[in-house]
Amino acid sequence: MSNALITGITGMVGSHLVDFLLKNTDWKIFGLCRWNDSLDNIEHLLDDIDRKERIELIYGDLNDLASMNIAINKSKPNYVFHLAAQSYPQTSFDSPIETLQTNIIGTTNLLESIRHSNYKNSIIHVCASSEVFGRVSRDKLPIDEECTFHPASPYAISKVGTDLLGRYYAEAYKMTIMTTRMFTHTGPRRGDVFSESTFAKQIAMIEQGLQEPKIYVGNLKSLRTYADVRDAVRAYYMLVTIKPTSGEYYNIGGNHTCEISDVLNFMIQKSTVKNIEIVIDKERLRPIDADLQIPNINKFKNHTGWEPEISFEETMTDLLNYWRNKIKTGRKFLRR
Repeated sequence: MSNALITGITGMVGSHLVDFLLKNTDWKIFGLCRWNDSLDNIEHLLDDIDRKERIELIYGDLNDLASMNIAINKSKPNYVFHLAAQSYPQTSFDSPIETLQTNIIGTTNLLESIRHSNYKNSIIHVCASSEVFGRVSRDKLPIDEECTFHPASPYAISKVGTDLLGRYYAEAYKMTIMTTRMFTHTGPRRGDVFSESTFAKQIAMIEQGLQEPKIYVGNLKSLRTYADVRDAVRAYYMLVTIKPTSGEYYNIGGNHTCEISDVLNFMIQKSTVKNIEIVIDKERLRPIDADLQIPNINKFKNHTGWEPEISFEETMTDLLNYWRNKIKTGRKFLRR
């Protein structure tokens, strides 16, 4: 039986990844999280975590090298999925130092811990982001792996560092590390600071009478290609189990491209409330935006055979229903 360490297990992607691995493998899963992280996304697994049969939590912080050493020695990983990050681009404009510290130095701490451990030969996935490409001209679409980096936020800059660190450690220390640039991926458990999730949350609040029939939005003209998070975690599993190739880097993404306005209109059409007003909120606008996020994923598809399976409509409907269910519990939520 293999051991897998997932950093950021309490996030949207980490929680779906552990669901996938528990269902499709016999691996023992160790999840790294901070002691005060919300456990909402893995609440359905808490009984299993208490029993420590196939899943255990390890408390630590990427910015604490000692805790990374402990996490590696406890988990004894055959596989490492490095998903933890300060992952909100909008937040990075207000907290650039924390973003750079966590995503660059934190990744270094993790890779250094692995390099100096008995588990240097583990297979490692370093999760960068399509945001590394940033401002891309139309003549470079769809974006392939060799497209020039032009990051448009401190978050994106930090993910350039993450991306380069993964490749550096692979080349310099002969570690089996692959880096991914996942394009927009969403679905149930998506944080409400992201556009399609805040749309879904606001609609759910409007339907329950907790918000006036107005949806507050940012830039609706950004063009993005959407994937389902459940397809994304399946891709990550295939990345580390199908001919893992040290130092390789892959674009991964869905096959439905549209403007953010199209996502909003789809969700409004799904609402039980009609005549919802759309309001531009200046606080939701980024100083600079990566507005053409369309991937060429042929390299990853050719290497693994992966294809997205879940439709855009199913993804967005599931996201809307996720928020409807959360709002119906009576809990309070910020209007963001």
